[in-house]
Amino acid sequence: MAFDNLTDFFEMGRHGVYVWSVYGFSTVSLALITWSTLSKRHQIQETLRKRFLRDKTI
Repeated sequence: MAFDNLTDFFEMGRHGVYVWSVYGFSTVSLALITWSTLSKRHQIQETLRKRFLRDKTI
């Protein structure tokens, strides 16, 4: 095993702060990209739905 105990795993040979902050930053970035994409998709769908209903009544 690469690490003797759980504390050594989290410290990662004194690089733990860097490693875990990068993991956190990456996770937050991916979550924001996913949220942004889904939000924009919902907005486009609503715009198309309203346009379809408006054109259907004409």
